[in-house]
Amino acid sequence: MKTFVAKPKETERNWYVVDATGQTLGRMASRVATVLRGKHKPQFTPHTDTGDFVIIVNAEKVRLTGNKLEQKEHIHHTGHPQGLRSVKYRTVMATKPEQAVEWAVQGMLPHNYLGRKQGRKLHVYRGAEHPHAAQQPQPLDLTRI
Repeated sequence: MKTFVAKPKETERNWYVVDATGQTLGRMASRVATVLRGKHKPQFTPHTDTGDFVIIVNAEKVRLTGNKLEQKEHIHHTGHPQGLRSVKYRTVMATKPEQAVEWAVQGMLPHNYLGRKQGRKLHVYRGAEHPHAAQQPQPLDLTRI
């Protein structure tokens, strides 16, 4: 008996749309990362990109529980001496909420070439409108994943 290995060219890719209104940021991000990786499909192969495309709308209406809005910070380093930068999530949610959602999902994908490739299939928009109507995205029920 041979082991099945999914081939990227034979993988069927679907488009899904997720409404972030009232969703908890971390729970939504982990379930979206599962769909981007393809772990919801029976032909999942860890070293191959078998995932689907995901569109997240209404990113400004996502919830952060507890005191995360006040206490949580996004920290990164520019690569230069004294280049440590941090920004509070209250500021991020007020100016670029789609960036906060992307950070949450990217943090749950593998940190390698494959994870970056899977992250490019994520599209996040602040409002309810998105330019991907031609792909006929289906609504994704995150409670079933």
